[in-house]
Amino acid sequence: MRARDLVEDYPLVRLTDDALAAARLIAEQRRPGVVVVDGEGRPVTVLPGSQVLRFSVPGYVQEDPSLARVYDEQGGADVCLRNLSGRSVKEVLPPEEKRYELPMVSGEATVLECAATMARLRTPLIVVSDDEEIHGVVTASHLLEVILNASEPRA
Repeated sequence: MRARDLVEDYPLVRLTDDALAAARLIAEQRRPGVVVVDGEGRPVTVLPGSQVLRFSVPGYVQEDPSLARVYDEQGGADVCLRNLSGRSVKEVLPPEEKRYELPMVSGEATVLECAATMARLRTPLIVVSDDEEIHGVVTASHLLEVILNASEPRA
């Protein structure tokens, strides 16, 4: 089985898209993140939900999570939303020099190549692309399902 056989459609966002809209997309579809593309539709990076949280939660609360207790649920949500409001996806991403390598494989990649790429880059998803055309994404949950099903005894 090859990566192109495992792909699923996945939401793409542009660098210029609204960060709050991207956060809603991640939340509403219960995705680990979204693929970010440039103006020409080429994949640039993955915006994980954890990075959205890192950007939206104040630094002093990240350093000492017990400080979060001074906020009620609504107040904490308001702080996070305020930090995302009016920002672009590009602003929420780490600076280019601190971004991780784009998790991407070709459509010809094997299941083990996909798993190795995910493991090496510590990412829950990889982009499958050939010649700048995005075929879709392979998620860790889907890949684990394929691996676990392949190891079950056949009747």
